[in-house]
Order: sequence, then C-alpha cells, then structure tokens
Amino acid sequence: MTVKPIRDKQPEQKLPKPDWLRVKAPVSQGYKETKMLMGVSRLNTVCEEAACPNIGECWEKKHATIMVMGDTCTRACAFCNIKTGRPEALDAQEPARVAAALKSLQLKHVVITSVDRDDLQDGGGAHIAATIRAIRAENPGTTIEVLTPDFLRKPGGLEKVVEAKPDVFNHNLETVPGLYPTVRPGARYFHSLSILKRVKELDPTIFTKSGIMVGLGEEKTEVHQVMDDMRMADVDFLTIGQYLQPTPKHHPLMKFVTPDEFRNYERMAWGKGFLMVSASPLTRSSYHAGDDFDRLRKAREAYLAKN
Repeated sequence: MTVKPIRDKQPEQKLPKPDWLRVKAPVSQGYKETKMLMGVSRLNTVCEEAACPNIGECWEKKHATIMVMGDTCTRACAFCNIKTGRPEALDAQEPARVAAALKSLQLKHVVITSVDRDDLQDGGGAHIAATIRAIRAENPGTTIEVLTPDFLRKPGGLEKVVEAKPDVFNHNLETVPGLYPTVRPGARYFHSLSILKRVKELDPTIFTKSGIMVGLGEEKTEVHQVMDDMRMADVDFLTIGQYLQPTPKHHPLMKFVTPDEFRNYERMAWGKGFLMVSASPLTRSSYHAGDDFDRLRKAREAYLAKN
C-alpha cells in the first residue's frame, strides 16, 4: 500500500466535547474498593495512568487493566498520557502480586498491559510471560489477555509471551500509517502488523486483537485500508475508539467522530471478516474485554462448525 506523506494539520479551534462522550464521575463503592486494592497491592493500571474515560464503569464492576513493568515508558507517543523517562529496574515480585490481587477480585477475564521497555534486552517479554504463568497458577479459571509493546529490535521477546499461551494477544496499531511519524514516531506500522501475523504463525489457537483511534486526522479510506491490512495478518478482533487529547502538549484532536460514523466502520469491519468488532466513541482496548472474549470464542466455534 502507499503511505501518504506526513500531515501537519491543526484544528481551527478547540472542539467542544459532544454529549455522547460525557461520562459520570467515578463515585461508587465498587470503584473505591478496586482503587484501594490496586493501591495496597502496589500495582499500576492503565485505567489511571492513561486517564481512561471508562474507569468509573469498569472499576465499579471490579474490572481493571493491570500495567506491569512500572509506570514510566521509554517511548513518547504523541497520543499517550503515560509519563516518559528512564524506568526503574523490573520488580521480580510483581507477577506474584498481580496474581494475588486478581484472586481477590475473582475475575473471569483479565487484561495485562505494559509500558514500552526499550531498555530491556527482550523488551520485557520474559516479565510478561512470568506474569501470565503466575496468574495461571493462582487463578486457573481466569482467561488472560495481553496488550503488549511492539518488541521492536528485541529478538525473542514476542516468542516468550506466545510460549506462555495467553488466550488473547493484543497489540494496537493505534492509527493509520500516514500518521505514524507524528503520532507514533518510535514505532513502525508494518513491524506492528508483522508481530500480529507472527503470533498466528507461532500458535494459531491464540486469538489476536488490535485497535486504532480515530479523530487524529485520518481519512475514512485509510481506516478501511488498515482493516484490510489487519485481516491479511489474520487479526480476529478489531477495536475502534475516539481519540481524546490528554493535554494541550499532545497531538491535536482533529474531529469528534459521530456514533453513526462508528456504526459505519463497524459494518465495514464485519464485512471484511473479523470475528469480533467493537467500534464506538468510548471503545478502548480493554473496555468490556471479558464479555467480548466470550463472544469472540463463540464466534470462532460457529465459524469452525461451518468450515
């Protein structure tokens, strides 16, 4: 495919947040209990670090996305609110603490994500794998989804994670290739595609998942092309959500995509053959992940029964 040149657009003025993106402030008892448990267990969550708008709803249900390997990322993506800098050394006890916290939450499905750790020889692959194994030992009935870094120039990192056999391997493309130089400058679009394809080559039983944000200045035809690229890499599950600019220093918000436009993207994605699609203004990689996993598993069973 042809990658369009770098675009340097700026919105004419600050865009007012539409009604469909307004959420209630988190005040429930379930939210407070989850917050306390994360604090006592000394665990980081992407829910807090990335200022997710769904934190109130998810934490009320005691759903949390655990972020391992610290709270400091070695990348500086223009869309992300996680701090950048020199991370601390890995905590060898973290996998056990994660497993114990999840046992307290009694989750059926858990999402484990991480910061990028370009300072580590394997990009943190062994640590993520150790976390998967610890969860399996303490929570044998819990299904595990990982949302990983891209392991760029980190040989062996991806393979270590796949060998630990998560139920879902997620790696987000985040945006269309033409916006990578400004939105995701430390990453490479076709490398990210290649690791999703590689997971299927290593273990076809693992579900693969990827997502993008819209509202960054992409064109609809570019989004459709990303869908095609994902299907060529045999990605099972696609998520599409609205980009929300964390601070004035981050990449500008170019557009609030309407619910109707999201529904059109969803219809297009189903037509391209994804087993599972989630596309809405508030969709995030881990939003309703457990329910979506159940539907994804049933979709595969139905597909296999027909073929």
